[in-house]
Amino acid sequence: MSIHSEGERLAAAHHLEVTVYSRPGCHLCEEAKTVLQPLLTEFGCALREVNIDLVTELAERYSWDIPVIFIGSHKAAKHRIDPAQFRRQLQEARAEAAAAKQQNQANAD
Repeated sequence: MSIHSEGERLAAAHHLEVTVYSRPGCHLCEEAKTVLQPLLTEFGCALREVNIDLVTELAERYSWDIPVIFIGSHKAAKHRIDPAQFRRQLQEARAEAAAAKQQNQANAD
């Protein structure tokens, strides 16, 4: 995997796909995932965790500036998560997904 393929994957991520860039042994990463879990369940979101140490470019980009959390292709948080703010961001992402679905249906008709 390269940073380019990861960037392409992130750009194409579904509105409600949550990506966490982290590394093993990171206490802030573990804390963030604990805060995320009930929100992911509430919104029916998929979680994708990326170990930055497996891709040199990602390790260089994020270094110790982790976790970095994306909702779809939008950077939502880093280091710590405010659950109320993250819930609002997920609500916005859900609304964007619904609008995109309606637009796709309208285009198909």
